[in-house]
Order: sequence, then structure tokens, then C-alpha cells
Amino acid sequence: RYISTFRPSVKREIEKSKAQWKTMGPAKVEVPSPKNFLQKHSKEPKLPERKKEQDSRKMPALSVPRKTDHPLMGIQSKKNFINANAVAAIMGLAKKPQPIYVDRRQGDKHLLETSGLVPKYIKKKDYGIIPKYVTQRNEEIKRAQEEHEAYVLESLRKRAMKRLSDEERNSLLQGLKKNWEEVHHEFQSLSVDIDTIPKKMHKEKLESQMKQLEHDIDVIEKHKVIYIANE
Repeated sequence: RYISTFRPSVKREIEKSKAQWKTMGPAKVEVPSPKNFLQKHSKEPKLPERKKEQDSRKMPALSVPRKTDHPLMGIQSKKNFINANAVAAIMGLAKKPQPIYVDRRQGDKHLLETSGLVPKYIKKKDYGIIPKYVTQRNEEIKRAQEEHEAYVLESLRKRAMKRLSDEERNSLLQGLKKNWEEVHHEFQSLSVDIDTIPKKMHKEKLESQMKQLEHDIDVIEKHKVIYIANE
């Protein structure tokens, strides 16, 4: 077997650079003493020691009378409490009873004010008054509508477009609906079995016409004002 000639020198170098605790641990380990065991609350933070100045402070004076204190004796009042109470009862306003309601035959009483039966809301000062934000929003909508109408009129004046009257719009709408009924009647008259190409093409044509008429009717019903260009 081949053995390198540098093997003894390598072993010496390794023994020089290697310490004794790198392979088998430190040579001597300090054994913990059995007296230094972990005690209860030993890891909790400890408060600082109380200073002597805090201990020397005096306690605040109590409002409770002391045992040695004696009440003032011999003080008398010349007020006639009987007459004063009688005058207060005669001159005072009568106390109004609280309104109540009974919800059972046994006579269970409850306060009427907290029951929700009292019409407090309609007795408010601002009841029925339109809020400020609503009036402001309505004014903004009205102003925007006026600006839009002015813009449309100006554009119509420039483009020389004509506005349809209500009668023309209604007649146009009725004509579209009549055409849709005719196409729909023709569509309903088709045979159930569509087995040829001409029948299929005719059915698709009727469906497209009905779809276009429905679209036109929807557009005219949504827009009350309609403009057309003069040819």
C-alpha cells in the first residue's frame, strides 16, 4: 500500500495547531454547586429599594373626625320648619305624574317616554324641512342641467339639427312598436322544425330585426329629447 512520505510532518503540524479542547471538550469543567439551585421568583424583576425620604413623608390629614373631637353643643335655630314647609307646599307647583303605559292585564307599568310610543320625531323644530345638503345638491343638478341644455342648444345651432316634438316622438315610438309586433308575429309563424338553410337564415334575420327594434324602442323611451340632423 502506498504511504506518503509527508505523513509524519502533517501529523506534527496538526498536533501543534490543535488545542486539547477542540475534539473532546475542555480539560476541566466547573461543576455547579448544589447550593446555587434555581429558586422561586429569582428571575422576576426586582423593584428598587424604597428611599428613606418616602418613608418619612406624613400621611395626609383624614376628613374623618377623631375620637377626641366633640361636636358643637347648644346651637339652636329660630327657623320654624313647620311653617316653612307649609308655605313651600302651598306656593310650590304640583308635580306632574310621569306618563306610563300598561302592557299586561296584571298591570305591569313602564315609562311611556322610553317606550318609543311618544311621537318625538314629528314634534321636532326641523321636522319636514328639507336638509341643506339636499337643497344644495338639487341646485347643483339644476345648474348642471341648464348648462347641458345650453350646450346642446349651442351645438344644435352650429350643426343646424332639428329637435323632435313630443307628437313626432310618440308617433315614431308607436311605429317602432308596430313594426316589432309584425316581425314578432312573423317569427311566431315559423315552423318548429327548421331543417333547411333558407329557413335558418330567415329565422336569424327576424331575430336580428327584433333585437334592433327593441334597442331603438329602449333608446327612445329613455331619452325624452331627441335631435336629428337636417339632410
